[in-house]
Amino acid sequence: MTEGTAARHRPGAGGPDGVVLLDKPIGLSSNRALQRVRRLFGARKAGHTGSLDPLASGLLPICLGNATRFSGYLLDAPKAYRASGRLGERTATGDTEGEVVERCDWEQLDRAGFERALARFRGAIEQVPPMYSALKQGGEPLYRKARRGEEVERKARPVEIHELELKAWQPPAFELELRCSKGTYVRTLVEDIARAAGSCAHLTALRRLAAGPFTADEMHSLASLEAMAADGPGRLGEVLLPADSALAGLPEMALDAADARRLVSGQAVSLAVGHPESVAGPVRLYGPDGFLGIGAPCADGTLKVRRLMPVDNA
Repeated sequence: MTEGTAARHRPGAGGPDGVVLLDKPIGLSSNRALQRVRRLFGARKAGHTGSLDPLASGLLPICLGNATRFSGYLLDAPKAYRASGRLGERTATGDTEGEVVERCDWEQLDRAGFERALARFRGAIEQVPPMYSALKQGGEPLYRKARRGEEVERKARPVEIHELELKAWQPPAFELELRCSKGTYVRTLVEDIARAAGSCAHLTALRRLAAGPFTADEMHSLASLEAMAADGPGRLGEVLLPADSALAGLPEMALDAADARRLVSGQAVSLAVGHPESVAGPVRLYGPDGFLGIGAPCADGTLKVRRLMPVDNA
């Protein structure tokens, strides 16, 4: 790289770099949806940013090429959902796939009482993960044990329910909208709320509305992506978001060409002078030629790289 020039991004080998916001349909696993999108875009590598069960639909951000380097930040980001439930029946799986294992009265419940129960689940709470989950115990996913009829003890885990509202009340049916932290099981939340209200319930539908900085307004169906692909390779590029879009929640830091060159060559940059926008946590880094990657300030007053886009130093 010549003096005074920032690093140039090297495109991902075998395909594009960026983020596709897929509206995952009901009945398709997240991995199968990922593979179909990867093939449509001709991407060598791809990764999604938080699984949706086959019975769930909605926003599934898919990172392609070098954007997969930053997918972990979306995995950790809050998610928003619309969840429908039905009172009076609890199922083995917590949703409509499982057989009914408990029946409860629900006719005594009214909207006001149900909303009082909701209030107990806003903020920091603890959840016991369901048996039908991908969490592993003894190296084996819990759902495999559950399919054999086994029940094992699971430790409660902390999660955060940032927002929780009752959007529809037509008992025994109800609908919630929520925004929650990574690791929240909405099936379990529906069960726990119903139990607190004096009944039982299961999840009948789930749709993801947001993930990190992305919202459902921006997503595309598989059918629309396939139609674009049939029109020619250029059409799909219209819906591909840049890799740094996944990091929109992080503060931005602009570097001059000299500092950009130091960082991409593995050197630290001083934050003492010339970087008043420095903050305590991770930041998005930009040089004169655009997005470089993620950096973080250190205790010694320097900025060091956490993850970089591949660059061409020629």
